[in-house]
Amino acid sequence: MRRRGRGLARGPGSSLVPGLVSAGAARAAWAALRAAPPGGEELWARKNHRGEPLTLLEGPAYAVAAAAGAALAPGAPGRLRAAGSLAALGAGAFGAVDDLRESGSSKGLRGHLGALRRGELTTGGLKILGIGATGLAAAALAVPRREGASRAGHAAEVAAAGALVAGAANLANLFDLRPGRAFKVVLLHAPAALTGHPAGGLVAAACGPAVALLPEDLGERAMLGDTGANAAGALLGTALAARLGPRGRLATLAVVTGLTLASEKVSFTKVIAATPGLRELDALGRRPAT
Repeated sequence: MRRRGRGLARGPGSSLVPGLVSAGAARAAWAALRAAPPGGEELWARKNHRGEPLTLLEGPAYAVAAAAGAALAPGAPGRLRAAGSLAALGAGAFGAVDDLRESGSSKGLRGHLGALRRGELTTGGLKILGIGATGLAAAALAVPRREGASRAGHAAEVAAAGALVAGAANLANLFDLRPGRAFKVVLLHAPAALTGHPAGGLVAAACGPAVALLPEDLGERAMLGDTGANAAGALLGTALAARLGPRGRLATLAVVTGLTLASEKVSFTKVIAATPGLRELDALGRRPAT
């Protein structure tokens, strides 16, 4: 007998459905947004690390497509599908606020938290609060109450899972500093889509748009920005929260937190450039640095 909330049995091949749906949705959304950019093309225009123009429209195209793929993931319980869509859309929406209406001089997680302690609400601070709230709501949907667990114990599990969703959203954004890098980090999770666990559909939904939009990113015509990177991380974080047990979530949260704190002192770009294997993977498909 299956336990309630675990979802239906599913084979690895069923992950093709959310992956293909989200990939197709990403290309369609990208074409539509490029044809009619909300608020005008200049609103989304930025310059990359070379000082060349590109657009942030890739971000909303990714977020909407990933949410659509999660909503249609076969074999996953309705609550888990809703959790994935909520995490992607919520993180994407608050990321868009920071992308388009950035305010305040504070930078980084520490800077935005410091501003909040001083009573200053920056767009970065609003993003932290918003993604924290939507991450907690997604966790409440994705983490069923274990048999025999007390209400307080379940609440603590949901809180840890919510922190994992929000932390993963922020961590993914820290990799969106070079063309294709954030997408490659997402695609490293692809094997988890083939395990047969219901949460694999969410992973596939995150990977599908990454494959579909990777050429735009590597071609330096577009970038994810906070909108897309936060959505990707939140969706993968939701999949992890659903798949892992209480100890696994806490251990993963500790790793995510450690990497986030390390980023305040250490440049990920420098670490990648100095590490054989990571250096070549990071540069794969990208224009040579000038």
